[in-house]
Amino acid sequence: MPINTNNQTKQNLISKDRAYVWHHLTQHSAFDNSDPLIIVEAEGMQLKDAHGNIILDATSGGLWTVNVGYGREQIAKAIAKQLTSMPFFAGYGGTKPGAEYAEALLKRMPGMGRVYFSSSGSEANEKAFKIVRQLSHKKYAGKKNKIIYRERDYHGTTIATLSATGQFERKNQYGPFVPDFVEMPHCCEYRCQYEDSDNYGVDSANELKKIILKEGEENIGAVILEPITAGGGIIPAPDGYWQRIQSICRQYNVLLIIDEVVCGLGRTGKWFGYQHYDIEPDIVTMAKGVASGYAAISCTVTTEAIFEEFKQGNSKRMDYFRDVSTFGGCTAGPTAALQCLRILEEEKLLENASTIGDYLMTRLVELKSKHEIIGDVRGKGLLAGLELVEDRQSKTPVDESVIIKVAAHCLKNGVLIGRTNRSFKEFNNTIALCPALIATTQDIDIIVAAIDTAISEL
Repeated sequence: MPINTNNQTKQNLISKDRAYVWHHLTQHSAFDNSDPLIIVEAEGMQLKDAHGNIILDATSGGLWTVNVGYGREQIAKAIAKQLTSMPFFAGYGGTKPGAEYAEALLKRMPGMGRVYFSSSGSEANEKAFKIVRQLSHKKYAGKKNKIIYRERDYHGTTIATLSATGQFERKNQYGPFVPDFVEMPHCCEYRCQYEDSDNYGVDSANELKKIILKEGEENIGAVILEPITAGGGIIPAPDGYWQRIQSICRQYNVLLIIDEVVCGLGRTGKWFGYQHYDIEPDIVTMAKGVASGYAAISCTVTTEAIFEEFKQGNSKRMDYFRDVSTFGGCTAGPTAALQCLRILEEEKLLENASTIGDYLMTRLVELKSKHEIIGDVRGKGLLAGLELVEDRQSKTPVDESVIIKVAAHCLKNGVLIGRTNRSFKEFNNTIALCPALIATTQDIDIIVAAIDTAISEL
């Protein structure tokens, strides 16, 4: 990180940020007595802030995005070359990187057939919802329009995707919401809803069937689920869950939408999280890791069968997918995404996510044995969570302020970790870790040591 700035330049930057920038997910009164976090450089997994502090990033850019790490010149150079040649054309036409990336992506998604480009995870999920709603009118006379989502899952920041988000505090104060989104219970075995369950995976999946029967199978068009709940507490599905979900969807002719915005492109040790579970989704959405934050891009991927539903010929003038995404026509996104695919394969980063992910879980389990405040450790690949509790017997969650203090202590000591952030009334108590897929055992040791020290001292 060669760039050096003098103190006057640093203070000028901080002053401009404080005066003019509205930060995401931030209560700005905090900056009355402290400086905002401003990142000026990054390389590998290391960040440098405006004060010159070096920080190990265990969050992949703060929002589980920079999967291949910072400072990838080959991505930047490919983008620059493409933008000089042709930066943009609206999505009703095609581009060279768009066609090449769609082909490359689908080779890694057996059973899927078409890629629809847009620019954010929220937008990718909106497209999926619009597909379901349009099919409702095209095929079912306006029925099968309802979409089921799961408690604790997150699907985006727009009003429609918030309508499908199972996190109370994320949604609070933003209603009224879009009608005909229906919530089903979570599948967090640590927070089991049943007094007696011999097969929690199947029992929690059967909640989907209960909702379908309650709402009427003629009214349910789709269910949207994260393969592993991410921002809602890092919750992998229990054994048997996904197979039962798949069978229920097929029994009641319900489309299965998998939101891979966080889990996709290697985070869990496979190309996509759903590929761990031998299921066949109808629609898969993705964003973040697609281009690792080097450019804005998201994809809504469908089966060929769904695509064919919208290919009716000119005699039915309203039956094609009448949607548009302006920045889905940017060529930087698929250009960067192609380079990310190459890096993931050439450097065997999926394998690294699996191997180093196992090491991370081993170290976190060791940490749990040391600290009674850690009630549960869970995750898959380089996506891991530690749920903090007042005591293990009652499982009473610690107050959100405890998690905030742990994260602040880690940052002060040079490690940036994530946490459930103003999502629930009481379950904002999970530390979230998602380091880049280039992470080493040394990186993991530093991250775990920072958490260990923070818990010990606090």
